[in-house]
Amino acid sequence: CHHVLDVEHVVACARRARENGSTRFCMGAAWRQIRDGSEFERILDMVRRVSDLDLEVCCTLGMLTAGQAERLAEAGLTAYNHNLDTGPDHYSNIISTRSFDDRLRTIDSVRKAGMSVCCGGILGMGQTLEDRVALVRVLASFEPHPESVPVNTLVPVKGTPLEDEPPVDSLELVRMIATTRIVLPRSRVRLSAGRSEMSIETQALCFLAGAN
Repeated sequence: CHHVLDVEHVVACARRARENGSTRFCMGAAWRQIRDGSEFERILDMVRRVSDLDLEVCCTLGMLTAGQAERLAEAGLTAYNHNLDTGPDHYSNIISTRSFDDRLRTIDSVRKAGMSVCCGGILGMGQTLEDRVALVRVLASFEPHPESVPVNTLVPVKGTPLEDEPPVDSLELVRMIATTRIVLPRSRVRLSAGRSEMSIETQALCFLAGAN
C-alpha cells in the first residue's frame, strides 16, 4: 500500500513521456472507490498540471460519483478507464468488492461528464466462450460505444486465487480481438496487459485481426 505520489514527481514523469513521443499520459490508483478529501484534491491538481502539458490525460481510480466525474472533467481529464473485466454471469466469481452494476454506474457518470470511456476486459480468468460473448454484448449496448476497449490477458500473480490459471491460447485471443473489432467498429481496440508475454507472431496476428 502506497500513498498518492507527489504532484511534482508525476508532472516530471508526464513531461518525460511527452519528450519521448507520448501523446497520452495515464495515472492510476488501486482504490475500490475514490473518496473526497486531500488525496482527491491532489489528483485533481495532477490532472490540471498534466493537461497543461498538452497531453491527453487518462485516469483509473475505481468507482466515481457523478460529482467526482464532473470535477475530473473540469480539471481536464480526457478519458477514464473502468474495465468490466468479464461478462455479468461470471463477474461474481472473480470480484466481490463491487458489483457489475456499480461499474456500469461509474461508466455512466463518466459519459455524462463528457469524458471518453475506456472499458474492456481480461481473458484467462476461467471464462467460457459465452462469458466472452456476454462481455462484448454489454460493451456494444453502450451508447455510444466506448472510445477505447483494452483487451487484456491475465498475468497470474503467485499467492492469488488465479495463480494457476493456464495461459490464454493465442488464437483464442486473436478471435476475441476480431470479434471486438467487428462488433465495435469505431472503438480503438487496445492490446493491453499480458502483451510482454506474447510472441511477435501472436501480436502480429492481433493487429491483423483488428487491434489498433
